[in-house]
Amino acid sequence: MSTAVVRYDEIKPADQCRYDAASLGEVMLRLCPFDTPIPKAALMRVCQGGGETNVACGLAYTFGLRTVVLTALVDDEIGKNIRNQLRAAGVDTSWIIWFNTANDGSRFSTDGKGTLMNGISFTYNGKGVIPSITCYYRAHSAVRELREGDIDWNRLLGRDGVRVFNTGGIFSLISPTSSGLALEAVQAANQHGTFVAADLNYRAKVEPDKNRARQINQKIAPYLGFLVGNDTDMSDALGYETKVSKGASFEEWLEAYKATVRKVARDFPNLSLIGTQWRGATNADWIDWGAVLYDTRADRFYIAPLQKNMPILDRTGGGDSFTSGVLAALLKGKDLQTAVEWGAAHGILVQETPGDITMADEKQVLAEVKRAAAGGGVKAVR
Repeated sequence: MSTAVVRYDEIKPADQCRYDAASLGEVMLRLCPFDTPIPKAALMRVCQGGGETNVACGLAYTFGLRTVVLTALVDDEIGKNIRNQLRAAGVDTSWIIWFNTANDGSRFSTDGKGTLMNGISFTYNGKGVIPSITCYYRAHSAVRELREGDIDWNRLLGRDGVRVFNTGGIFSLISPTSSGLALEAVQAANQHGTFVAADLNYRAKVEPDKNRARQINQKIAPYLGFLVGNDTDMSDALGYETKVSKGASFEEWLEAYKATVRKVARDFPNLSLIGTQWRGATNADWIDWGAVLYDTRADRFYIAPLQKNMPILDRTGGGDSFTSGVLAALLKGKDLQTAVEWGAAHGILVQETPGDITMADEKQVLAEVKRAAAGGGVKAVR
């Protein structure tokens, strides 16, 4: 087995692997109160989502790729609902670790009164000058119990085979043991020749201690091929400051971001790709949207067309869908300019529909790439 970090242009062929991608992370039941703020809500839309597992959903549903999620759920009605939604997105759920409710003393057992639970979040999308807000109930979720040794990496990555593995900064910081499992996973993936991606995705509600976040991510980063993170993620989760003023234009931000990622690439020469989406929020309903990919070896940046004054419905999942769009292009043998354009297109499309995960298919992604490049409008389909 190899100890070298796999590059983006070394992804294994599809016929050598059972899965195109595997995602390790948290998944929660998400409740959305339509257009009513949470304190006054009487009706909720039910969906599922998780920073890492959203990538698997996008790759499967939108791009028709074979994906699997690695997570833990309590075996109750909420857990089954989450599983069924993942299945509906086309994701393999056979690797979910289930905690029974028999309280039988075994490793993966709990009681029926909620001592361990499935994570739940409430998200109001915001409106105009009222910002989006999310309330989380995850402090005692089953996925926080996962630790090193809980997943048979030799069977998944070796016997079955996985082309791309992804995890992220939510899962790696969610509990005292999750970082150990994340580190074990990225090391095993490289040993088995699997390309590894991770989104820093820093959330203060997950880990308010930025020093701890940086220490953990600096241990994981040497095993990544593709690092996703915007300027604030690079600072909060990895310790690299981007010198740019608040409210800067995309062009100003991009020049500052280029300097930051070049520093990151020098310190972590294992990285072959670094990238992010860019969101300039006018208010909760309108954004500017862009994306960038950096090929570290070639020292070349690939930029998606900047889109201004884009109306959105639900901002959640834009970064996850950017990641899955990029990975889908790489898995399908596309070049890096195509990859950043797929990422940008998929990232904006997910924000036009409710929920964490995409409702678009690949044909719509390609149409959005074409529309963005032409700077055109939208025609009705009749």
